[in-house]
Amino acid sequence: MIFLDPPFISRFLEHLLIVFAAVLFTIIAGMPLGISAYFYKNLRKVILMIAEILQTVPTMALLGIIMIVIGPGKPTVIIGLLLYSLLPVVQNTYIGLSEVDPALKETATGMGMTRMYKLTHVELPIAFPLIFAGIRIATVTAVGIATFASLVGGGGLGALIFQGIRTSNAQLIVASTAALMMMALMLDFGMALIEKFLQKRFSAQKN
Repeated sequence: MIFLDPPFISRFLEHLLIVFAAVLFTIIAGMPLGISAYFYKNLRKVILMIAEILQTVPTMALLGIIMIVIGPGKPTVIIGLLLYSLLPVVQNTYIGLSEVDPALKETATGMGMTRMYKLTHVELPIAFPLIFAGIRIATVTAVGIATFASLVGGGGLGALIFQGIRTSNAQLIVASTAALMMMALMLDFGMALIEKFLQKRFSAQKN
């Protein structure tokens, strides 16, 4: 069975690793950008506009530009996925913080909390369910886009799909596509459960 072949499993795990690495760096970059958009009105439009523009650039064009700069390989794919997945994380971070009840913000300020203390102890915990929803979108999107990793030397399940196309191997194409769908569904389902848990926890704390 092709799903149990070591090369297939290796490509599956490689694809998963690329996605996890890209999402991790997207969170590290996206949340601070979203917080900056929330704090600084003069930067807000610029940050959101750049994130939106990056998502409209064709995948192969973006990966090609990055490959010219740093060369082929997994770093090219991870950076490409990072840039492509920024929008939902940046946007949801900004929106989540903006929608925190103003009364809670005023109460926190009245208690003498500094801006950063209020952000980390009041605003971010409340906004996190919405932020996590953005991370979920970025993760599922990255699974599909990472298929192009093989075209810039990044490996993953895309290598098997393109191999199947070159050799007219329908079984390999179907198996690789099914594995991609399974990965996306599993990640989406798992993160949906976490998102629901976060929403319930926040609702319980609010009440």
